Amino acid sequence: MAVYQGARLRGAALGPRAIPDQGARPAAVDPDALPRRRSRPTTRAGRRPNRTGLLLGGIVIAFLLAFFSLAQTVRVSATGYDINRLLVERDQLEAQRQELLSDLSRLGREPAIRKQALDLGLGQLVEPLIVTAR
Repeated sequence: MAVYQGARLRGAALGPRAIPDQGARPAAVDPDALPRRRSRPTTRAGRRPNRTGLLLGGIVIAFLLAFFSLAQTVRVSATGYDINRLLVERDQLEAQRQELLSDLSRLGREPAIRKQALDLGLGQLVEPLIVTAR
């Protein structure tokens, strides 16, 4: 009798029983005790899983992560350049403000105003003329 994978022993009502003394059949093993071996369809067909797609996916993810890191580095560098440019512009505006305050302080005093009036052709005021009431 040939034994095939997954074959079950026949029950007592279905077939003849062998006498253990004669050794016609080996000792019966409970068929439910042996787990049935299951194989994947690709293994049964003689093919192996193709890992090329998984490898390409890993490479794509690695490049995406590297590109993201590069983009963040460029953004940080650009922000640093903007900060430096704004600091230089602020220093220039502060120097211009200081210069204007100095000019206002110098030109707002009496001698400077008198000089500007004389340069424009205006003369010194005479003593005020007082008109008496009638």
